[in-house]
Amino acid sequence: MRPENAIVQLAELAVGLGANVQSGQIVAVTAEVGQEEFARVLTETAYRHGASFVDVSYWDPHVKRARIAHAADDTLEFVPPWYGERILALGEHRCATIAVAGTTAPGLLNDLDPRRAGCDQLPRVRESALVLADRTTNWTIIPFPTAAWAQQVHPELGDKALERLWEEVVHICRLDEPDPVAAWEERFAVTGEAAARLTELQLDALRLEGPGTDLTIGLLPTSRWWNARFTTVDGIEHTPNIPSEEVFTSPDRTRADGVVRSTKPLVLGGTLIRGLEVRFEGGRAVDVSAEEGGETMEVRVAYDEGASRLGEVALVDREGRIGKTGTTFFDTLIDENAASHLALGFGFPFAVAGDDVERVNRSGTHIDFMVGSADVRVTGITREGGELPVLVDGAWQI
Repeated sequence: MRPENAIVQLAELAVGLGANVQSGQIVAVTAEVGQEEFARVLTETAYRHGASFVDVSYWDPHVKRARIAHAADDTLEFVPPWYGERILALGEHRCATIAVAGTTAPGLLNDLDPRRAGCDQLPRVRESALVLADRTTNWTIIPFPTAAWAQQVHPELGDKALERLWEEVVHICRLDEPDPVAAWEERFAVTGEAAARLTELQLDALRLEGPGTDLTIGLLPTSRWWNARFTTVDGIEHTPNIPSEEVFTSPDRTRADGVVRSTKPLVLGGTLIRGLEVRFEGGRAVDVSAEEGGETMEVRVAYDEGASRLGEVALVDREGRIGKTGTTFFDTLIDENAASHLALGFGFPFAVAGDDVERVNRSGTHIDFMVGSADVRVTGITREGGELPVLVDGAWQI
């Protein structure tokens, strides 16, 4: 059983703090089949916050499986244009959007050809990147526990798995605080200060060192660090990810050299990738391998010119709640906020200024993978070539 009122509290957090739905706004909710209960509570909550219309759309992972299993090879990358048109319309009409995370069918693609799975791109990625860059929508993503997901995370607990997952989601979303919004504001103050200090340092590069990892990532002259509090062009403050513990920026797409090894599994479009290792030369991922699911990753990295370059570098300290649970959630939204991470694919133009906007990586994909742990040291390299510790044993040194 789940904690009393948890679903209502989760929806209130998503609508109020996350998307910050405004009176009169259209709200788009996306969920998987199997998450209908939460989508309905989100709808009720959005209307109570003054939404003029709530549009709910459902994604069925079994339909995706059917396509990968049976569609012709030369059609797998095709996405009907109206998918992208809908996303662009959301930005044009200044809508709010809420996406529900948490799988309803883990491992559904495990027995399929991984290369075909990699070709079937998630729809709307390119258009989503455009809307994100334009900052025209107030949006959020929030997890909702399901029985199938709970069994993936805690198979050892049997019929107690869902109860445990709910307890963890309540905790990492700070719903166990007397005032969850105030608790998040307090945490965002901490990550905001870390972002401000990193920006003030005006570092030329970062170096990540740890087991299987020795990677130097160049930064741009105007790189600015952000936490998870965004503001739209219309002045609406919102929180894209709940929970969120990161500070991030977009690096120089031409300067990444060395090797990095993932520290947590990655679920990519339904395919589980373990033991990912990426070697970079001149900013490009020139070699990608994994203990499991590597072929899917190889296909994604070859998606377009920018898919093999970095669009994001994000740092996470040890004070966040997610990492302290010791749980791997098999959901990137959560796991990327347990540990520092990188993303191949599109970057964030708003994270830089001036001429550097044109130097941010562009791609139709964005793939986050976790590279941080207590054993991974992050060092800043100054423009004069000096070095200073940034994260050691998961603690800020700046």
